[in-house]
Amino acid sequence: MKLRHEHAWDVTPREAIAIQDRLRHLVSLRDDLPEKVHCVAGVDVGFEEGGTVTRAAVAILSFPELVLIDSLIARRPTSFPYVPGLLSFREIPAILDALKALRALPDLILVDGQGYAHPRRLGIACHLGVLTDIPTIGVGKTRLLGTHEDVPNQRGAWVPLSDKGERIGAVLRTRQGVKPVYVSPGHRIALETAVEWVMRCTVRYRVPETTRHAHRLASG
Repeated sequence: MKLRHEHAWDVTPREAIAIQDRLRHLVSLRDDLPEKVHCVAGVDVGFEEGGTVTRAAVAILSFPELVLIDSLIARRPTSFPYVPGLLSFREIPAILDALKALRALPDLILVDGQGYAHPRRLGIACHLGVLTDIPTIGVGKTRLLGTHEDVPNQRGAWVPLSDKGERIGAVLRTRQGVKPVYVSPGHRIALETAVEWVMRCTVRYRVPETTRHAHRLASG
């Protein structure tokens, strides 16, 4: 895998924010997916040995069958502190290691985290998408920021998530009677399309099958 954009990872939090401010202008919120999506991926990250080792997992599923066809775990020493809003600098280096070791890259990646729904509009899904130039979606279990109305209690219902007058994501009810998830575009995809793909990848559980498989691998 050849990265479309690269930058240093051994940086201070202040330098990391400057990198985010530069990269956010490269994010595309327009649909630019392959004409035919054959496989989708889930990405999740866990930590080992008291947080000193980052463990990134990538699960590749066939589409539309959503059958696990490939997976990979990559580990590397954790080199960036936990700083709210700078999660990607802590997790993406290991994710890139995992992606580079795959036999084939996915057509679409669903990341366990935020995309455009981020204070600087560059959550981990946006950051990863810009670097790899692979379409990405952020699917978070909790809200990072923004306000929204109540979500109707029916599968597939969603309401906009807004911040400072801008629509930054969607609050999506993937199953009736369970808490919603927070969907936001990562790169090369529009919000409405991102919601559609999350629903296509969600079968019986609150989270997409991609996230479920990746989380199980990342959690060990």
